[in-house]
Amino acid sequence: MDHRSSTRLAMALNSDPKPKRLYQVWRGSNRFFCGGRLIFGPDAVSLFLSTLLIAGPAISFCIRMYIKIKHENIKHVGRCYSILILGAMLSALDLLFLFFTSSRDPGIVPRNSKPPESDEAFDVTTPSMEWVNGRTPHLKLPRTKDVIVNGHSVKVKYCNTCLLYRPPRASHCSICNNCVQRFDHHCPWVGQCIGIRNYRFFFMFISTSTILCIYVFVFSWINVLEKEVDNHSNLGKAMSHDILSVFLIVYCFIAVWFVGGLTIFHFYLICTNQTTYENFRYRYDKKENPYNKGTAGNLGEVFFSKIPPSLNNFRSFVEESEHVVVGPVTPNFVEGHISSKEKIDIEMGNRLGEDTGYSLPEILRNLDYDDLEDELKIKQEEGRPVGPFFLDGQDMKKSVEISIPEDGIVRTEQSSASEKWI
Repeated sequence: MDHRSSTRLAMALNSDPKPKRLYQVWRGSNRFFCGGRLIFGPDAVSLFLSTLLIAGPAISFCIRMYIKIKHENIKHVGRCYSILILGAMLSALDLLFLFFTSSRDPGIVPRNSKPPESDEAFDVTTPSMEWVNGRTPHLKLPRTKDVIVNGHSVKVKYCNTCLLYRPPRASHCSICNNCVQRFDHHCPWVGQCIGIRNYRFFFMFISTSTILCIYVFVFSWINVLEKEVDNHSNLGKAMSHDILSVFLIVYCFIAVWFVGGLTIFHFYLICTNQTTYENFRYRYDKKENPYNKGTAGNLGEVFFSKIPPSLNNFRSFVEESEHVVVGPVTPNFVEGHISSKEKIDIEMGNRLGEDTGYSLPEILRNLDYDDLEDELKIKQEEGRPVGPFFLDGQDMKKSVEISIPEDGIVRTEQSSASEKWI
């Protein structure tokens, strides 16, 4: 090897790695396409199923109308062409709204690289999280904080994964692993979270689906009845000669109950300025909704207001930072005997020790720790028995620790707090 070749090799080894874009190092579960321009949920495969369920019957209806125009003696050809074109336009519009809903940022809140500074120290035990990275002192953060929204006090929660206090109406989606502004729900049919930036398109998608179902249902019945009149036969015989129209009638009758019910339910939510998440948790049954602007104002907010820009530039270049190491999931203000290398990020399921490569069991990754406190309060209010795994504030101080010793076997050490239930 000559001197020039060795020099080039040394320069290549010492050169900095190629910078990466944000979508390439994104810690959420999203899938990106077109260089980060399109963002989908982890279950984006369901988008193909939804497309098939819409496009299949729609194309079948258009084929049926085309056959009727070309091969059947009809008097109103222009009317049939109008029905065919309008059906195709509704189908294309429905698929377009589906794509807009599924492929855009729903309102993801950028996560922090480290927990916020604690404003004040707490002398008593609070439902907080201890964050340890081996270089900073212990931090004690309150589980919730009160903020004022339109003159009303609203509690915001601290997100253990995103390391931030969620904005009002935001929630963490366990499927996409992101905090989403004005989180409504995660829709498996579109494979994406529904939030502040795609809720309008989601409602237009389900409402257009409802209109398309009714449209195909009505004109399929008209095709069957016209065949009955033309052939001078009874209804049963006419249906036996037009199986495709009968299939479309049955399919649309079933589908309209689903998409129609969703459309009516979400129209109610829009008029009352609620989200699905808030409605299911009965947040505004006993107190005034601080976000309600009246029916006209609520409709204007959803359909005529400007969609806020994304808080993330997924195509921007970033430096790949170190993973944040998280301590015990349950409140624990004393660092145990486990070293910082063996701390586990419970919500991400990643073990940070590079020497073993063991990962957290799947069952622990899927646990929803954020709403544990709320579920306990609800059960206590309803008078339902609380199981042994719902411990009180004092018992929570003694957490269950999971360690992976050198022999590779996962061991669990139960605290004395749980022994009293045995």
